[in-house]
Amino acid sequence: MSTGKISQRIQYFMEKREIDTCKLAEATGLDTKFIETMLSANIYPPLGPLIKIARTLGVRLGTFLDDQQTTDPYIVREADRTANFSVLAEKNKPASLNFFSLGMGKTDRHMEPFFIEILPESATRKTLSSHEGEEWIAVVQGSIEVIYGKETYILEEGDSVYYNSIVPHYVSCKGAVKAQIHAVVYIPE
Repeated sequence: MSTGKISQRIQYFMEKREIDTCKLAEATGLDTKFIETMLSANIYPPLGPLIKIARTLGVRLGTFLDDQQTTDPYIVREADRTANFSVLAEKNKPASLNFFSLGMGKTDRHMEPFFIEILPESATRKTLSSHEGEEWIAVVQGSIEVIYGKETYILEEGDSVYYNSIVPHYVSCKGAVKAQIHAVVYIPE
């Protein structure tokens, strides 16, 4: 899915709910300039801000990701997995995270499962975010740093973490080699 489709979907729901960028910024606590840039430059935001936008617009996070509908069970083969979106380290900088949605076709889901490549660029600027819900992460390859509130944790291959995402947090690569994780995000309705 292209980033353009995501910004188009956000704009569609903004128009449908009669919410302009100023109202969206106020309701989400996000900077107006950030929202304007995200929409006009087709920049994919980190999950925290995207979840806040989805909640404010009254839709599931998956509404911005879904391109198709399937029946149960929904299976994603590793060979068929493709990056759905990337989060930039900064505007006009290389990607810091590549997200592969593992539930995109399951329209009645309550969780958002991902396979994520966390690139070393993710450690350059550590901006904590928070949102309602819970997250679970398991390290498949490499090492990651998890900042959770005022604490910092280093996780290695095989380690996992489960936390309440209302606490400000940030996940980045630890070291010069990309890390790979499985992550599940749950957002209550």
